[in-house]
Amino acid sequence: MFIARQLKEKNIAEYLLYMWQVEDLIRAHGADIDRLRANYLDAFRLPSEQQTEQVQWYADLIEMMRSEHVLEGGHLQINKNIILWLTDLHLQLLNSPKFPFYSAAYYKVLPFIVELRSRGGSKEVSELENCFDALYGVMLLKLQHKSIGGETARAVQDITKLLGLLSDYYRQDKAGELKFE
Repeated sequence: MFIARQLKEKNIAEYLLYMWQVEDLIRAHGADIDRLRANYLDAFRLPSEQQTEQVQWYADLIEMMRSEHVLEGGHLQINKNIILWLTDLHLQLLNSPKFPFYSAAYYKVLPFIVELRSRGGSKEVSELENCFDALYGVMLLKLQHKSIGGETARAVQDITKLLGLLSDYYRQDKAGELKFE
């Protein structure tokens, strides 16, 4: 919870990937707060007050996952909303002549997006969600100590740059500093 709060303020892309990881962590523990506490949360050795707050945060997420029927797969609405906000900002940036570096980064990534979609990536989700899916998949491979190919590594590097730019613009937009005119 504390990590999520910091990431949400500093880098919305990293926050979203972290939240997807939290969703999977909850699934891996059968959406059972007692198992999650015993096998994961207790390892943090937080002061009592913080530990209580952290357990409650995870319990609330578990309840949200239950009520939204995403215990088996999918994402919480709060995470879907971030994708929607980022997609809206993404389109505004692309449609504005004031952000040529962002447009260039997007068009550099576009062939990878097309390839992801042709290899079975969902065409039902936004291009940005396909980018997040790719980064999340590579993160999972790295956690499993599996290697990725050179082409994949280049794609991930470019996707990371695009989402990094988008995260910076998101932070500026939330602060009221981003002007499209």
